[in-house]
Amino acid sequence: MIEIKMNTPPKENARRWIGAGLFAALAVSLASSVFADQKPNVIVIMADDLGYGDVGCYGAKLENVKTPNIDRLAERGLRFTGGYSSASTCTPTRYSLLTGTYAFRGEGTSIAGPNSPSLIQPGTVTLPELMQKAGYQTAVIGKWHLGLGAPGKGPQWNEDLKPGPLEIGFDYSFLLPTTNDRVPQVYVENHRVLNLDPTDPLWVGHRTPGPDHKTGISHRDELKMDWSHGHNSTIHNGISRIGFYTGGHAARFRDEDLADKWNEKSEQWIAANKDQPFFLFFASHDIHVPRMPHERFHGKSGMGFRGDAIVQFDWSVGELVRILKEQGLEENTLIVFCSDNGPVLGDGYKDGAKENLGDHQPAGVFSGGKYKIMEGGTRTPFITCWPGTIKPGVSDEVVSTIDLATSLATYLGVEIPVDACLDSINVMGALLGRQGATGRVQLIQQDNWGACLGYREGKWKLQRLAKYDHDSSTISDVRFQLYNLNNDPGEKKNVSQQHPEVFERMKAGLQKLLDDGRSRH
Repeated sequence: MIEIKMNTPPKENARRWIGAGLFAALAVSLASSVFADQKPNVIVIMADDLGYGDVGCYGAKLENVKTPNIDRLAERGLRFTGGYSSASTCTPTRYSLLTGTYAFRGEGTSIAGPNSPSLIQPGTVTLPELMQKAGYQTAVIGKWHLGLGAPGKGPQWNEDLKPGPLEIGFDYSFLLPTTNDRVPQVYVENHRVLNLDPTDPLWVGHRTPGPDHKTGISHRDELKMDWSHGHNSTIHNGISRIGFYTGGHAARFRDEDLADKWNEKSEQWIAANKDQPFFLFFASHDIHVPRMPHERFHGKSGMGFRGDAIVQFDWSVGELVRILKEQGLEENTLIVFCSDNGPVLGDGYKDGAKENLGDHQPAGVFSGGKYKIMEGGTRTPFITCWPGTIKPGVSDEVVSTIDLATSLATYLGVEIPVDACLDSINVMGALLGRQGATGRVQLIQQDNWGACLGYREGKWKLQRLAKYDHDSSTISDVRFQLYNLNNDPGEKKNVSQQHPEVFERMKAGLQKLLDDGRSRH
């Protein structure tokens, strides 16, 4: 530029300086555009108890249940055959998703009770916090089930519910605070129970508040959905639940309205934040028990309420895509579709799930389901869709919900502290379908308590089976089995004796990851 200025007539020099200025401005504009393209909106859609074989693109027959919106995500994106949740129950998977650390490494991370304190306390590095550092607005809408409140106190239902999602990286939250089969049946928006009348305070406890309190045992003839085991305490909306509560009548919801409410709040929040990058954790309650979809979905599947709940959930997925299209955000939004664990049929209620199953296979070719470390417990539908960026196809790479924290943070240039996200691996290349990119080499799967573990390395799957004592929190009767998933995806034949070297190597590999206390290096 200096040489041009010295050897050019004044008018020509001015024109060149103007041209250079325009070029510089254009360069900045282009750089900003490229940077914006590198920061897509991100929506994680998590189903609840949805199995590998529960949707059409993973093998569900149309005569059983139709999932056109999920199938369309797969057609336009990348469908993973090796996509996993990190646990076979909801709370530990959600904990691992948000913290990037296997739940069994922490304490009290099994299924959270109605009055559980927050399992993720302030100061913990989380996925939403990492997204905030990348300049994102963040929200969680739907099922929480990770506890609320301080240790030793738990949720103070009639006061500010702190700490909660807003203290660990979310800018906005609209929650089903526990899970729909556990009390209380209220919404929590940010720090408060929505529509709570102070003259009708909410009480939640583990024992009946009095002899006149209606339960699924004392008033079983009043139920619109009967229970089979365990779910026989407080009655709400004609369904008995786990736990006891009184009051808060103006704040209580109908199960049938939950899906509509998640989409309503998501649409409002997306519209309000469409001019900046955002991260939304859309945590549906479907298809968890009690399965009570909106009346307009009753009978739509021919498989009873479980099938109808799948149809309702598929509708919710379609609504999210509609919202993105109408807001002009579809091509700049990465959708990650997953489930918190595998399927379960009879899970406390007599809702016809078993009787109406027919030839439908909720876990596909895999054995086990929710609560189990077999593949059916943690291998779930897993789809990534980003129109114009992700090339449609099918991937056999192994990826897990626990990997989203490190994958997204690394992609967005956010540094992760050494002592955080201990088991979250950067598999962003695999999630985007980049040529030559690989997924996980090793994977640990856990049951609810972390006593039973699965360990996958390539085609080999090691099962660590054990007994867990709840009172002493000790593990006993540990035994191991080995399976070749390539020719035995159903884990029917233990081949530990036929492959003793592999068997010992796998046991040593699992033990090292346990002893190291981390798998991210």
